[in-house]
Amino acid sequence: MPRKVIPRKVILGFGISLDGYIARRNGDLDFLVIDKEGEAIMADFFANIDTTIMGRKTAAGWIKMRKSGEIPDTPGMSTYVVSRRWKSDKSKPGKRDGFEVVNGSLTAFVKKLKRRTGKDIYLGGGGELARSFLAEDLVDALFIGIGPVLFGDGIPAFPGKFPQRNFKLTECKSYANGSVGLRYERSLDS
Repeated sequence: MPRKVIPRKVILGFGISLDGYIARRNGDLDFLVIDKEGEAIMADFFANIDTTIMGRKTAAGWIKMRKSGEIPDTPGMSTYVVSRRWKSDKSKPGKRDGFEVVNGSLTAFVKKLKRRTGKDIYLGGGGELARSFLAEDLVDALFIGIGPVLFGDGIPAFPGKFPQRNFKLTECKSYANGSVGLRYERSLDS
């Protein structure tokens, strides 16, 4: 009997402030303090991911964090940067700093990724990229951590100008540091 193939999901995930910002206006993420509990949550999440997609600014931040040791290298992880401005290395067409640069149709790109066998796909960081994925209805699930802080101003998690998308809550957990973790699945109900 053939093995049942479970479709890969695109999971949009990030930490946000209570008032809906993914970073301070200057891009600072100092409110995202990862303790032992947070490390365990992220390890569990990334155990089910083998592909990451992010925008140019988020990728630049990841490169800095990798160099400083804040986040480890992830061997075996396919990493993509969606950008029209980021140029690939001359010696490695389509590649830059360990990322594959993507600048074409998001829908075609995601369909290609979903046809491949593998684990889920993490869409991380970048409100503008999140907006583009939501506009093209490419987000299957959300994994959002809400930190116990109000910024009053910053980079919004969900900049406007995309059609309504409905999700259903599948998990809600509170943590000792005062944050809340939310998981949602795409609901096709109107």
